[in-house]
Order: sequence, then structure tokens, then C-alpha cells
Amino acid sequence: MAHLSAAKRILRYIKWTLDCGIVIQTPDRRSIELVGYTDSNWCGDKDDRKSTAGYIFLYGGA
Repeated sequence: MAHLSAAKRILRYIKWTLDCGIVIQTPDRRSIELVGYTDSNWCGDKDDRKSTAGYIFLYGGA
């Protein structure tokens, strides 16, 4: 039952946070670009079988 309770809790969280987000505005209201990249490697380390993941976000091309 613990898993069912956790699943319900996650679904409630998703339901009530769908409209949440981050708003980024410049003083002159021009558009800016926010780009995100991600990569992962499932069990890539043969010694300890750990997975790794990484991400980067570029704001305004920087």
C-alpha cells in the first residue's frame, strides 16, 4: 500500500503544479533564448555499475 500512496501523492503534486514555471523577462521585453541539454549513461562505470547524468542550460546563448 505504501507504493500506491506514494503514486497518488506524486499524481496530486503534478496536478497542482502544472501551471508553475519560470518567467524570464528583459527590461525591454525582447525575447531571450533558454536552451537545455541533458545526457545520461546507464551503468557506464564497469567497476561500480553506477549511472551518471548531467545537464546544462544556456541563457541567451552564453
